[in-house]
Amino acid sequence: MFSLRHYWQAGLAIGATIIAAVLQLLIPRLLGQAVDQAQNILVTAGEGAEQALVWTAATLLLVSVARGLFTLAQNYFSESVGHHVGYELRLAFYDKVQRLSYSYHDRIHSGDLITLGLLDLDGLRMFFSTGFIRTILLTVLIGAGAYMLLTTDVVLGLLALSFVPFVAWRSSVAQLTLRATWLVLQQKLSVLTRVMDENLGGIRVVRAFSGQKHELGKFDAASKSALHLAHERVLVRVKNTSMMTFSFFAAMGLVLWVGGNKVIAGEISVGTLASFLTFMTILQMPVRQLGMMVNSFARADTCGQRFYGFIDQAIEIEDKPGAQPLAVGDGTLRFENVHFTYPGANHETLRGISFEGKAGQTIGIVGAPGSGKSTIAHLIPRFYDVSAGRITIDGQDVREVTVESLRRQVAVVQQDTFLFTTTIENNIAYGDPWAKETKIERAAESAQLHNYIMGLPTDYGTVVGERGVSLSGGQRQRLSIARSLVLHPAVMVFDDSTAAIDAGTEHRIRSAIRAYSSDRVTIIIAHRLSSLMHADLILFLENGEVAERGTHAELLAQGGRYKALYDLQTRPADDLDHEEAAQ
Repeated sequence: MFSLRHYWQAGLAIGATIIAAVLQLLIPRLLGQAVDQAQNILVTAGEGAEQALVWTAATLLLVSVARGLFTLAQNYFSESVGHHVGYELRLAFYDKVQRLSYSYHDRIHSGDLITLGLLDLDGLRMFFSTGFIRTILLTVLIGAGAYMLLTTDVVLGLLALSFVPFVAWRSSVAQLTLRATWLVLQQKLSVLTRVMDENLGGIRVVRAFSGQKHELGKFDAASKSALHLAHERVLVRVKNTSMMTFSFFAAMGLVLWVGGNKVIAGEISVGTLASFLTFMTILQMPVRQLGMMVNSFARADTCGQRFYGFIDQAIEIEDKPGAQPLAVGDGTLRFENVHFTYPGANHETLRGISFEGKAGQTIGIVGAPGSGKSTIAHLIPRFYDVSAGRITIDGQDVREVTVESLRRQVAVVQQDTFLFTTTIENNIAYGDPWAKETKIERAAESAQLHNYIMGLPTDYGTVVGERGVSLSGGQRQRLSIARSLVLHPAVMVFDDSTAAIDAGTEHRIRSAIRAYSSDRVTIIIAHRLSSLMHADLILFLENGEVAERGTHAELLAQGGRYKALYDLQTRPADDLDHEEAAQ
């Protein structure tokens, strides 16, 4: 389908292939004619015969040159179509990756996607030149050639083409075998890519725990598994190619034997026999490439199933028909009896969550790991859809507005910060590439990062390393905060985003953010209570439910779970031990 979009290039490639094949078929006939003319010169020594030979030789040279030019055009345009198809497939693949929901990426390893976007895509890209064009070439050579041979001599024609049925049978066997093994090989290569991706991503952990031998062993095992299957595939292809080639030479031997007897009997000329042998020699290369062509079909079939299976994946989070952009007025965020279950999970992560946050208010959320705190952060910008209940901003259900407008108004600063390998300025302005320099600097100042940046050799033009490796954990988190502040969203969500920042810096960041919080809802998710004690409302989550709610003072007065956590974080351990012993 993608190849047909480039109809003029595909048409030129197909046309050049047909013309090149026809010209190639003329070469045996011209060569046979030249042989007969040379024989006449030896017998008669006539000047006319010698001139005819010269003209035949010149014609043969011109036909050979023309065939070479059309073959060049065939290769160029077929490769051009392949590269254009590869370009469009890469865009389609990358676009799909960007639009698939969080739940899909939760299930799929990035190494599998990398394999899909490289190896499978390449198998589809190369099909036009290595499979489709070669099929046309071989069809013309065999079809038109068979007609020419059979009309010249039926017996020799049948002998010359006798290897074709055998080749077709072995090709079918090879196609079925290679098709089955290619999918398995792709899966093994996905495992290999996954191991490499994890090793590169966690190289510091590997070095810190001296895990090089263990990682090398994992990679070696995955590599050997893929290598063993690759050897099996090579054996299948080589064995079948050898058998097809043998059948070709056996047929040539029969033609030489029977045709030689016909020449002796005077039934055909030496030139005619030479044309038969030349035709079979011309077929030798396509026959040798038939195994590669069959492999191209098998690979394209398997790669197409995997690739288009990915392209056809349903997008769980997308705009509903007629969805309108989010219109922000007062900026009131409301959770109304929200329930949520992760895809494939057996139990609910959130049950009956309800609260309201108005512009200028700060909502604090605290609880044990796994209580559902981060899930709340992911539901507001529709990384996932609620299972029951609804989330609204100014009365608008987040499922009823466009995803793009929603995520421009909801900024989530996560603990696991990702930075791009580009300048600090570009990282901060990622959500708003046209942000003015003063806006970027003001966001960095609020995140307590401006002074550090100005101390760098090229300040905001400094390029951070891969994933921000040249920055400390706290600096990466502050840069992520600055990136969200640039957007000036209606809802700011800090998902434990100050965990790697010291208390003094966190206090200064919180003070600076208050200036931003006067006209927006701020949600702070944290394990450290000092990060959210100033909140207007604090929710204590337990097993996906709101166990306690209120201000810091109200929760302390209740003497429940919140107070126990507060005592654990603020009182010395010795005092708690003495208190427990007294009880």
